[in-house]
Amino acid sequence: MKKLGLLFKETSENRIKNSLKESESVFIINYSGLESPDLTWLRQALKKTKANLFVVKNNVARRALKDVGLEDMVKLIEGPCGLIFVKEEPVDICRVLCDFSRKHESMKLGGGFLKDRILEKKDIERLSRLPSKDVLRVQAVMTLKSPISSFVIVLNQVLRKFVYCLEQIKQKKGN
Repeated sequence: MKKLGLLFKETSENRIKNSLKESESVFIINYSGLESPDLTWLRQALKKTKANLFVVKNNVARRALKDVGLEDMVKLIEGPCGLIFVKEEPVDICRVLCDFSRKHESMKLGGGFLKDRILEKKDIERLSRLPSKDVLRVQAVMTLKSPISSFVIVLNQVLRKFVYCLEQIKQKKGN
């Protein structure tokens, strides 16, 4: 029979591996010096954006990351760390993390990965400044629509001027 501590480590490692497979992106934070109510608030804010914060021992996290093939992320795990698993759009989560780290200087963004790309702290901050996916879609549609609208306006002006010209000719011939 296995010891309870070993069983807990194996369960945690399997949970991390499964979450890594299901997640589109993962972020690592260092929460050293962060108070419990603040960490609870962060968890709730992340749940609203459909992300999960998982706090685990560093050795377990390192082993799980190596097994999944993310050796580059192992160096980001130092001190008390938490893994944030993101299944959907990461921009909102980056915004929550950056806002929270500005208010609570004791929390530091370590890095993460997005699909197949390793992210550093500066990359996460850049992502937080991006508009949401819906806003980007609207901007793309407006950009595509703009030349067509301008063309329609120009054609409309040509027809309008032609009608004004005919009206002027009609008035001159009528007088």
